[in-house]
Order: sequence, then C-alpha cells, then structure tokens
Amino acid sequence: MRFRRVNVRASSALRAPVGPVRRSRLLLALVLAPVLTGCFASAGEEAREGAGGATAGSRLRVALAFPPAENLSPYGADATILSRLGVTEGLTSLDANGSAAPALARSWQRESDRSWLFTLREASFQDGTDVTPGRVAAALAHAAEAKPAPAALSGVTLTAESVGAGRLRITTNSPDPVLPLRLAGPAFAVLSPKAYEGKGRVDPVGTGTGPFELTKVTGSTAATLDRFDDYWGGLAQAPGIDARFIADGTARTNALRTGQVDIAEAIPVAQAATLDAGTRRETATTRTTSLQLNTKAGVFKDPKLRAAARAAVDTSALAKGVYEGHADAGAGIYGPAVTWAAGKREQPVGRAKAAAPGGRTVTLATYDNRPELPEVAQVLKQQLEQAGFKVELEVREYSRIESDALAGKFDAFVVARNTLVDTGDPVAVLASDYTCDGGYNLALLCDRDVDWAVAKAEGTADTSARQNAAMAAEAEILGADAVVPLVHQRVVTGVDSSVEGVLLDPYERTLVGPGTRR
Repeated sequence: MRFRRVNVRASSALRAPVGPVRRSRLLLALVLAPVLTGCFASAGEEAREGAGGATAGSRLRVALAFPPAENLSPYGADATILSRLGVTEGLTSLDANGSAAPALARSWQRESDRSWLFTLREASFQDGTDVTPGRVAAALAHAAEAKPAPAALSGVTLTAESVGAGRLRITTNSPDPVLPLRLAGPAFAVLSPKAYEGKGRVDPVGTGTGPFELTKVTGSTAATLDRFDDYWGGLAQAPGIDARFIADGTARTNALRTGQVDIAEAIPVAQAATLDAGTRRETATTRTTSLQLNTKAGVFKDPKLRAAARAAVDTSALAKGVYEGHADAGAGIYGPAVTWAAGKREQPVGRAKAAAPGGRTVTLATYDNRPELPEVAQVLKQQLEQAGFKVELEVREYSRIESDALAGKFDAFVVARNTLVDTGDPVAVLASDYTCDGGYNLALLCDRDVDWAVAKAEGTADTSARQNAAMAAEAEILGADAVVPLVHQRVVTGVDSSVEGVLLDPYERTLVGPGTRR
C-alpha cells in the first residue's frame, strides 16, 4: 500500500485556583542517544518479563493528571495517555538511553539515505485482526494526514509501502537519519483499520496492539481497560486497569494516600512530603518548565521588552521555592537529564538590550493540571511587577486553554514541556516549537536565523555534529528571547507499596506495562 505524500509540520501538546505564594509549607499539607540521569525498563523488556508471568492478580487503579483533551486521539495531547496506559505501540520505542528499540518492528535497516526497511514481528490488533505491512502503512498514512500533524513529522514527507514477507519500506523525501526515533513517538501508534472508520476522529477503543485494551471511556473522568490476552509480548500480570482522570494534584495525592488508587502521576511537590517515603518515586526527566513570550503581537512583540522580562526572572527562586528542590534552575531548552547538552551549550546570539517596561500591562497564563504552574505564575507576576510591568493572571484547565495559547491570545504562557517526548531527537522540539511552521509554537516565533539554524540541525546526520547543531539553534532561540527556561523538573510519582513493575520513564511515555502488578 502506498499513501500520498503529505508535507507535514510540527504539532505537539503538553501537559493548581491561583492563591498567594506560600512562604512556607507544612509537611502535612542512535542517531542521538542522550545519556539520562536515570534509567527505566523499556516496554519491550517489561513485555519479555511479563511473558509467561502470573495471570492472576488485582486490577490496577491509576490516577492520571490530564483528562482527555481530544477524544483520546493519538495525534495530539492524548497520545501519551494511550501509551502510558499500555494501549498503543508504534514500530519502535525508546530504550533507557534514548535509542530506538524494537516494538512492532523487530528489526530495521537503512537501505539508502532516504529509504528504510522494517521487518514486523507477528502481532495482533485488539480486535483480532493481524498486524500486516499494509495495515501499518495505512496507519502511518492517517498519522501523516492528521491535522494538526504530529510533532515528530516536522518538515518530513513519508511514503510507506508493503514489500511482502512481513516487511515495510518507508521512504523520506530527504535524508532522515533519525527516522526510527521519529517512529517511536506516541503519535505513531499503529491502530487497526477499524479505528479509522469514523468520520473526523480516530477511535482507540479495542483497536490498539498494547498489553491493555481500552474497553470503555467515561467522558473526561474515567477509562476502563482489560488485559489483551493475545499481546505479542505475553500476558500482562494485571487483569486490567481502572483509570481516573484527576486534574487536581491534591485530590490525586489524597486518592493514593487513602487507598483509592494504586498509582498517581505528577504528585505536587507541596504534597510529596505527606506520602510515606516508600511511595514516593522521583524521576529525573527531560521536561522543562518555561515562560513563552508572544513575539507576534502585544507588548512582547518588542524584543527589548522581552529582554526586560527575561532579566526580571530569578529561576533559582523557582527551583528552591516553588519546587522545593525537586527541580534545577533553568539552563536552556535542554536540562541536566540530557547530559551532553551542558558541555555543548553556546551563548545566546544577538540579544536585544532591555528597555524599561514603563507600566505596560501583560496577560500571563498557565494551566492547573500541574499544580506548581499557577504558583510559578504567581512568582513570575511578582518578579515582572518589580521590574515595572503590570501583570494580569489567567489560569484554566489545560484542555480549555491550549487553543487560546496557540492562537496568541496571551502575552506570556507558562508551560511544562518534555523536550524529548516526541522523538527522542532534540532537534524535533526546536522545529515544532520555534520555527515559522511549527505546530506547537506558543511564542509564535518566526525568525529567519532560527529557521535556518534548525534546518541545518535537521539535515545533520552525525550524532555529535547534530547535537552541536541543536545547541547552535538553541542559542539563536534564546537570543531572540522567545522563551525563558525556568526549571528542569524531577517528577514525583506516587506508587502504593503493594505495586511492582511501574515504568518510571524520563520521557514520560510509559507508566504501566505487562509486568506492572499488585
């Protein structure tokens, strides 16, 4: 099967009311393989461990921070919900070092600069049909044609076709040394043809390939999953998952502490101390919280005022105060979990000289699914006002603010972004977030020098040289003062002492796997 070529650009999605800043807290209240400051079991490894494992056990009760924003479409913010619950898989996955690892494809080889041959493993969709090269090609076609397009396909044109004998050839319009990394992105979930029968939406219910089958979705409040008995990696050890979407961080923590759930993601740092030490799991991640400044319209269209905002921000106060030491002060777009970045970082290029704000009013917005973000916004409000700005705050739930943020309706936006979630390739986040055609360009940046630097990085194949080019592009972006990196996060996950095998992933793509049980 061949699908028409579509030139697609970047898209991405990320993932507490605002009160006064707390002055103190109560204790009771391959091509690129970044070496990370932590490791996790890959889904493939967990699958192999789960094969032949226990079939009895209790259902897992999981509290997730982000309610579905797009009807559990795999092409936007909800893609990681599906991958974290073990519903979907792609051709490849990421291992502990950020390299491409086998998933539905058991092997691959590069035939030429623009052509790759993937050999599929024997696997079934959850509706009982077989995973075949033609069906995989069709699934990739749907991903390529999605609007907005997956961030992992930023600027890339693909052609996929079955070549028989369980093999699939994927060709790109230009050399793409990181294609296996791209295909590991959650947006490249391979679903059965049944998933695409509905007009205007993709239905993941009963159509994935992962160890758990999504059987019921109750709006934006809950989801039910059962073990998929024909999973290629062997029987999952838990018979199913009962997932609840709880946006309020305190409520998630309380649900874990009172035994209502077994796993709770994104525990607020203010609540971490209320959990027993044995239930707190801290993971260094590639997530950076940043202040995105609207470069297209409003006060921050002026680079001198963006410079003034950047100069007003004290990132160490955020890391030590708001995050209570569970984060590092912002150093750049990439944080210390990407260990090669610090040694290759360049000084920002061409920064404007700061101008006096003169009492100009700006609207600063964020979302409350990550409880620290409204408090970060409160601190930033104080810092900006001390520098001479007037600041109005706006906080909503993520699914109700994303579209307005992307449309540039705010002067500044505080966002937490995992810089390697889409592909494991650091260049991808630069293309999707900071180029003229980027699909998740919250700063609305359109700068010729930035686009040129990102394009150069995209075209660089050698691992070290590609890293250098990514850091050169970062210097251009930081020089434009389109973004102020605030902190690099360590995520706290709450795990009941009875639970084993939770996948604590620096990329935040996985959470529950075949070996997760209680």
